[in-house]
Amino acid sequence: MTREPRGTGAADSRCPSCGAPVLRQLVGRIAALTVTADPTPLTPEQETQVRTDPNRLTWCLITGRWRPPELRWRHPAHSPHCTHHVVACHRCPPAAPTTLF
Repeated sequence: MTREPRGTGAADSRCPSCGAPVLRQLVGRIAALTVTADPTPLTPEQETQVRTDPNRLTWCLITGRWRPPELRWRHPAHSPHCTHHVVACHRCPPAAPTTLF
């Protein structure tokens, strides 16, 4: 029995729009999805707030001494006893207002 690869591992990079540090990873087996997540872990309260937005997902950031970081989706049936750090999909901060005059 062969095992399909889960992803390519999260790589540190910068957001091309705002320049913030982000984690990028290709996830999925059939329909691959490129995930861009903030590297800062969330508290449980912050995760609850982020998950109220229907267009934003949260991810477990799985790390280890001998493995690259890996993002895994925190779906509704995800274990409530998970001990991994939780990160959210990246969203660029609002741009500073500019004045023309």
